[in-house]
Amino acid sequence: MKRPDQGLYLAYILLALTDILLLNVAPEFRFFSKPWLMPVLLLAYRREVAVHDLFSRKIMLALFLSWLGDLALMFGGGIMFIAGLSFFLAAHIAYIAYFRSIKSNKTSFLKRRPVMLLAVFVFVFELLYVLWPGLGSMAGPVSVYAIVIGTMLAFAGWQYGKLSDATARLFMAGALCFVVSDSLLAIARFRFPFSHSGTLVMFTYCLAQLLIIKGSVAHLRERSMPGLSTEHT
Repeated sequence: MKRPDQGLYLAYILLALTDILLLNVAPEFRFFSKPWLMPVLLLAYRREVAVHDLFSRKIMLALFLSWLGDLALMFGGGIMFIAGLSFFLAAHIAYIAYFRSIKSNKTSFLKRRPVMLLAVFVFVFELLYVLWPGLGSMAGPVSVYAIVIGTMLAFAGWQYGKLSDATARLFMAGALCFVVSDSLLAIARFRFPFSHSGTLVMFTYCLAQLLIIKGSVAHLRERSMPGLSTEHT
């Protein structure tokens, strides 16, 4: 592993804060902030990860797909919203593939307590229940998306017990922030528009991506150190 490029991570944080500020005071200028978020984070991750293996490529693919989703959602029409939804759906699938690829000689906490997974399924059901009256023709796509983000959250939570607590917490916190961000976006768009929804969506989204990326860095660092690694092939 290489030393982190703190300048790039700082640039990402500043870009995120700038984008949130522009969202509230001059949204027409967000073309100078939002399109740069994922490329800067991807570059920071790429520079910190020394070996570009299948794990890191899945993360970079997820960031690239998220960038395409960001661009699509910057345009207002329904078709572009569907495109953005599709890109983010694919990004979540890439994250699921990453989590699913993690092997360990330790047993996941959720494997020992599978009943905890019910909380994820209950949340997905309740979210769709709240959204359903306003979904109309979007009921199918949004239902698929909700199931996928719930699956991503479950796979992130599955890392508890398999990886170090610190790494698992980063993954779980990032996945939770992503679910919160997507849920708030859906509620504001399809059911109950509320003030500052955009700010909350962007804050949790940017934080989610950063936490998952730092979780991956920690995971790959552990994986490269035989004394710390709990993984097997």
